[in-house]
Amino acid sequence: MKKVPFVTLEKAKEITAQIPTPFHLYDEKGIRENCRRLYEAFSWNPGFKEYFAVKANPNPFLIRILGEYGCGCDCSSMTELMLAETIGAKGDDIMFSSNDTPVEEFKKAAELGAIINLDDITHIDIVEKALGKLPKKMSCRYNPGGYFEVSNGIMDNPGDAKYGMTTSQIFEAFRIMKEKGVEEFGIHAFLVSNTVTNDYYPMLARVLFELAVRIKAKTGVKISFINLSGGIGIPYRPDEHGNDIDIIGSRVHEVYDEVLGAAGMGDVSLCTEMGRFMMGPYGGLVTTAINEKHIYKEYIGVDACAANLMRPAMYGAYHHITVLGKENAICDHVYDVTGALCENNDKFAIDRILPKISMGDLLFIHDTGAHGFSMGYNYNGKLRSAEVLLKEDGSFKLIRRAETPSDYFATFDCFDEFSFKF
Repeated sequence: MKKVPFVTLEKAKEITAQIPTPFHLYDEKGIRENCRRLYEAFSWNPGFKEYFAVKANPNPFLIRILGEYGCGCDCSSMTELMLAETIGAKGDDIMFSSNDTPVEEFKKAAELGAIINLDDITHIDIVEKALGKLPKKMSCRYNPGGYFEVSNGIMDNPGDAKYGMTTSQIFEAFRIMKEKGVEEFGIHAFLVSNTVTNDYYPMLARVLFELAVRIKAKTGVKISFINLSGGIGIPYRPDEHGNDIDIIGSRVHEVYDEVLGAAGMGDVSLCTEMGRFMMGPYGGLVTTAINEKHIYKEYIGVDACAANLMRPAMYGAYHHITVLGKENAICDHVYDVTGALCENNDKFAIDRILPKISMGDLLFIHDTGAHGFSMGYNYNGKLRSAEVLLKEDGSFKLIRRAETPSDYFATFDCFDEFSFKF
């Protein structure tokens, strides 16, 4: 399957005439269409709600678009809670799922009325002491241990993960929370990341649905919402097929009726907290070829680097690259596409077959809408790039300016002996 950029060379040149590369570009039309598809796929569940994983892309302009369709915010830190608050999210619009959590963050979540999703049984006492009493509505994160394997061979080992409670702990946690006055309860689990299969959600749903039935039978606690979390991935490679959210929604519905419906629990609301699926394909890193090097290999140097997109350097992750304007050109050159960091893993592609690249060509690095800008950093004094929204009407809007040296040096202001000049 050919991967096609959502921006043309002509439009990219129009943008770069005003906003220098590198920058992350987002497709408003694609984001909206995808959000509508998700809600349609789960429309059979009246209480369904997507809590967008803010960590995947913490841009308030983009999160506000999702909010127009009813999406909330999945937050995991103080600043993510503050961001959600700034764009008007409050109460049940926020799910706070964190681990190794500072007390101040529990307090902030409670202040906003967020649903607190506890990662560990010891946090029950911590939250109670911090707030004076437990909130009326709470959730617990489940870790079943052992191995979890999806039918197409994707496997993870929850037993090695630092997240969630054991089976015995989660039963005890709900019993304690009920005794302490909690009235609404939810469960949550995240077992496998970036699955490109329609099997994962139905399999995870069965695990959580059956757990909910057992919890009610053993503790008397009625689960009112179940968070299927994230894990629905995207096809990074051209030869991969993406998930069909309609099929996923339909198969979860079947399991819901089979397990919860049969147990008289057909009023349980479902939640998701996807990031990659919601934003990943609708973002791209636009960068310019600025250098070429001919030694033992052929290198193309671009003005972006791993500080703009960490995944290839950190995970060896594949991101497809299109040379804008050369979509139909013959791919007969083999390049490593690199950035300028003083690290040999600062490569967006290794031995990638591409058309001949000339200096000044614009490269579009696909699927950076999630865990792209958000994982950026300042190593080597590199500055975070701009973010741009390609609007539905074809116009574009700067939704985050690029950092400047003033931003980089701003946190040194506490040292009077330094006076930086720009």
